[in-house]
Amino acid sequence: MKFPHHPSDTAEAQADDRPPSKSQVKRDMLALQELGERLIALPAHIIRQADLPEALRDAVLEAQRITAHGGRKRQTQYVGKLMRTVDAAAVRAIIASATLDDRASVARMHALERWRDTLLADDQAQTEFLDKFPGADAQQLRQLVRGARAEVGVNKPPRLTRQLFQFVKAAIATHDDASRSADHEPLPRF
Repeated sequence: MKFPHHPSDTAEAQADDRPPSKSQVKRDMLALQELGERLIALPAHIIRQADLPEALRDAVLEAQRITAHGGRKRQTQYVGKLMRTVDAAAVRAIIASATLDDRASVARMHALERWRDTLLADDQAQTEFLDKFPGADAQQLRQLVRGARAEVGVNKPPRLTRQLFQFVKAAIATHDDASRSADHEPLPRF
C-alpha cells in the first residue's frame, strides 16, 4: 500500500533548491556589516598587519579616520559591502586574535597592579617579590616602596607609586625574557 506524500515533504525538497529569501539575504548582509563594524573598531596597527584585501583594508582605515556621523555611516556600509567578497571566517579569526591579545595585555596590567598594591601593603611581599624575581634590585625596590608609602600619607601626587609600578613591570619583563631565552638555549656538548 502506497501512502500519499505529505505536502511538507515536497516543500522541504523544493526549499533546498530555491535561492535564499530576501529576508535571509538581508540578515546575512547585516551580519557582515556588523562584522565590518567590529573590524573598524580594532586598532589601526592591527588592521595594517592583517591579511585583508587591499580595498577592504583601505576602507576600514578610512572609516576609522572619518568623524562625521553621516560619512562614517556611509563608509561603514561600504565596508559591509566589501565584506561580501571576503572570507568571513578569516575576518572573525583576525578579530578574535586581536581581542584575545587585548585581554592578555589587560590581564598582565592587572597582575602588575596587584604586585604593586601588595608591595605597598605588606613588607613580607618585598621578600616574596625578590625571591620570585631575583634579578630585581632589592635596594631600589625598598626605596620605592618606602617613598610610595610616604606619598600616600601626605596626599602627594603618586610619582613614586608610578615609579614602583614601572620597576615591577621591568623586573617581571626581564625575568620573563630570561626565562624564554633559557628555554631556547642549545644544550651544552660534552
